[in-house]
Amino acid sequence: MHVRRAAPVDAPALLHIWLEASRVGHHFLGEEALQEQLPKLRDVYIPHADNWVAVEGDAIEGFIGMLENHVGGLFVAPAAHRRGVGRLLLDHASERLGELTVEVYEENRSACAFYRSCGFELIGRKALDDEGRALPLLRMKRTSKLAVRSAGRA
Repeated sequence: MHVRRAAPVDAPALLHIWLEASRVGHHFLGEEALQEQLPKLRDVYIPHADNWVAVEGDAIEGFIGMLENHVGGLFVAPAAHRRGVGRLLLDHASERLGELTVEVYEENRSACAFYRSCGFELIGRKALDDEGRALPLLRMKRTSKLAVRSAGRA
């Protein structure tokens, strides 16, 4: 598996992965809300992010959308969960950018646990999500991969 910069031709695959992964991780939003977000993702979020994809063979297994050092989104195809795809994408971003931040729905317990296992620490909490819904977001930060490795050896 390798990581490469996303190309415009990858957009349909990214949208598909986002929807499938969101149905698993953001099930609490409901299908209607997810469908309503698709145009915004297609027209705003994906085009304005620095997107990178994890590819195995010819298949995109997941992607990360960076907004400077902030993880705007990290989504992995459900069939590829627990195979190191998300960690690979985070490590790639960290090697390029150093310290990373992310906001994750508090209700998405598996994502919260995943980010903690990747060295992210809680730095804050927002009571409302970006759409103004009473769905708390956890703000997390990870130092660079090198700093995480060094801390593990200390």
